[in-house]
Amino acid sequence: MRVGLMTNILVQEGLKDFSALAEWAEQNGFEDLEVGPTIPLDRAVYEKVMGRGGIRVSSLTYCRNFLSTDAREATLHREELRKRIVFAGELGIEKVVTSTGINKSLEEGVYDRADAIRRIPARSLDEVREVFLPLVELAEKHKVKIAFENCPLMGNIAISPVLWRRLFELLDSPNAGIAYDPSHLVWEMIDPYAPVAEFAGRIFHVHAKDAQIDRTRLAQTGILTDFSWWKYRIPGRGELHWKRLIGELRKIGYDGTISLEHEDEDYAGSLSRVKEGLLLGRACLEAALTSQGSALERKESE
Repeated sequence: MRVGLMTNILVQEGLKDFSALAEWAEQNGFEDLEVGPTIPLDRAVYEKVMGRGGIRVSSLTYCRNFLSTDAREATLHREELRKRIVFAGELGIEKVVTSTGINKSLEEGVYDRADAIRRIPARSLDEVREVFLPLVELAEKHKVKIAFENCPLMGNIAISPVLWRRLFELLDSPNAGIAYDPSHLVWEMIDPYAPVAEFAGRIFHVHAKDAQIDRTRLAQTGILTDFSWWKYRIPGRGELHWKRLIGELRKIGYDGTISLEHEDEDYAGSLSRVKEGLLLGRACLEAALTSQGSALERKESE
């Protein structure tokens, strides 16, 4: 497995030159880049970065609401996703990480026990299929994998094992899979380890992000008042047991990217602080990889 990082937070804090960003990542032990939409699709710049040899670009990320009821917005986002699929194929970039979209208007005039407090993601499945079947076909043509991020905090319905099963029934292609982010499963109260085995053939990418639950606060707010009872953290500062998760990934033969997605507010606000957080997260992942690997070697030698 390769430890990489997602570029967004570094760009957000001022490191906008892609070549300089890649150089910093390589010098600090990262092997892979997941490139967010804040970095332009400039072929010459990408080829320069990818030609360095010390670091890979394995994925482009574009997560938006492709089912927006604003037709101009939806069309724009779909076109940007198409561009990234084609661009990835031309440059030999393996994956495009994305969301599904969700049609919020489908809630109107429908009622069940949950409707008063949330939208129902499954109602958007047919529209997701309609939008993504041609995009998956485009990805197949260009030999690119589409990995659906499982974050609920965007236009997205690929947020749970139940919905993954239904989604892949509708998008039955070897090029459609998951960008597996266990941090979202933590605060959704879903086992973050068990789904790895079931979706072994669909896990194309892994986000390394942790989540911390404040149970004292949760006891006061419950899960619906607000989201003050949980926070995203860099690996090692939350609920997740990274050695266990890496062990589950090794069991299914996953040997791809573990991409550090830094959204920890305690390590934000300046470029130096963000870099510090990224390095702490990388150290946690490296320790878990080394420890898990040593345990596996001992087991194989017995």
